[in-house]
Amino acid sequence: MLAALLIGFPLLAALIVFSMKGNAARNFALGASVIEFILAVCAFICYKGNPACEQLHFHKQWVQSLGINFSVDIDSISLLLVLLTTFLVPLIILSSYKTEYQNPNSFYGLILVMQMALVGVFLANDGFLFYVFWELALIPIYFICLLWGGENRGQITFKFFVYTLLGSLFMLVGLIYLYNHTNNAAGLKSWDIQDLINSGRSLSSSQQGSVFWLIFIAFAIKMPIFPFHTWQPDTYVNAPTQGTMLLSGIMLKMGTFGMIKWLLPMVPLGLAKWGNTAMALSVIGIVYASCIAIAQKDFKRLIAYSSIAHVGLIAAGILSATQQGIQGGVMQMLSHGVNVVGLFLIADILIRHTGTREMDKLGGIRSMNGNFAVLFLIILLGSVALPLTNGFVGEFLLLSGVYQFGPYFAAFAGLGVILGAVYMLRGYQKIMLGERTDNHSAFGPLASSDKIVLTIVCLVIIVFGVYPKPLNDLAEEGVKLIMTNIK
Repeated sequence: MLAALLIGFPLLAALIVFSMKGNAARNFALGASVIEFILAVCAFICYKGNPACEQLHFHKQWVQSLGINFSVDIDSISLLLVLLTTFLVPLIILSSYKTEYQNPNSFYGLILVMQMALVGVFLANDGFLFYVFWELALIPIYFICLLWGGENRGQITFKFFVYTLLGSLFMLVGLIYLYNHTNNAAGLKSWDIQDLINSGRSLSSSQQGSVFWLIFIAFAIKMPIFPFHTWQPDTYVNAPTQGTMLLSGIMLKMGTFGMIKWLLPMVPLGLAKWGNTAMALSVIGIVYASCIAIAQKDFKRLIAYSSIAHVGLIAAGILSATQQGIQGGVMQMLSHGVNVVGLFLIADILIRHTGTREMDKLGGIRSMNGNFAVLFLIILLGSVALPLTNGFVGEFLLLSGVYQFGPYFAAFAGLGVILGAVYMLRGYQKIMLGERTDNHSAFGPLASSDKIVLTIVCLVIIVFGVYPKPLNDLAEEGVKLIMTNIK
């Protein structure tokens, strides 16, 4: 029942928020998101006590004639992604407290609807249900970007919608193909994940290769990786800050999670046949996006390209199909989600305090707000994976896994680490150091809500950088189960 409650509660809360007005809607949404996080923590405690606990599983027949069930399940990897989602959503809502949005009930209601869909994606154990939640997650973020985005939001959001919808249709074709080759214990067609995995593994190498690309393209667009990334920079920059946080902090994890739980176990021969090609695209994306990030003048756009580079490394680690690579992918999903939310909030603080995000027009902020400089630096160091920060563990495992797959791939993937330090430290230097400019003669203190969010993000960066064992143990447990299906 707890698994179903994690999906149902944010939807119920969203319906209530839609009927509210003004700041009451925002405050209620924040309270509801905190309760959702508490439910996720309860699921974590329950799982640690007994992974087979009945509260972690929910299964009801939906469309019996087609073998479709409302089947959700909390395993170790899905639990980590649910914890990430439910942890970030309250921070995302709190980060909006210094921004006034028109129709706040719709804005915050859509955030909660998106949270429901994201949790559903991570918990679904039925292929059709997985696809339904996958598509549902697109609807609220589309309206968030369309209604509260910046200039040219109609054209930019339409491109984003078409890209992701087209990718989803490819995935649906692949899942239907697998469904048509299933036979469960009763000799019937089934959408159950294990039946789909068995179906995929029964196919020939060429058939698995075709299914691999059908499903991989959907995940590659969602993450995104080169060359399916062209929708991302404009969408991230144009979306309202909270929409960008949802896209980068959580939504792109749908693609990486889907690769781990759905794609790799289903078509191991397809991965063996096309893994080098997919790996090459991921590594190209790391270097390409890093180089483009170095050339950026807008700090928010720089973060957008850095996100492409980070997710390229995550994808490369997962595609290595090694224990270290996949485990590193899981850990990096968690750290990237936290760090990128902090970075986009910093970009929002800059525009609110100075009226610009162009790094060449900034400088000297450290001398006006030392606390902000320290918080910014900690988040930056987590992003570049300094040892004893949360980004280091995942990045180390990722590079180790990619090296096992191919040393040359690891060499180019490692360039992303070096280039990442270049563009992030260069950005910090231009924004925080040097002499003051007229744009921010009085930068001023941070708002309480901003300070709370940045402090929490920094604490997570340090705590799970120094002691990542609880998360790493969960990730290792889940990846070992995945590896049994890949081999």
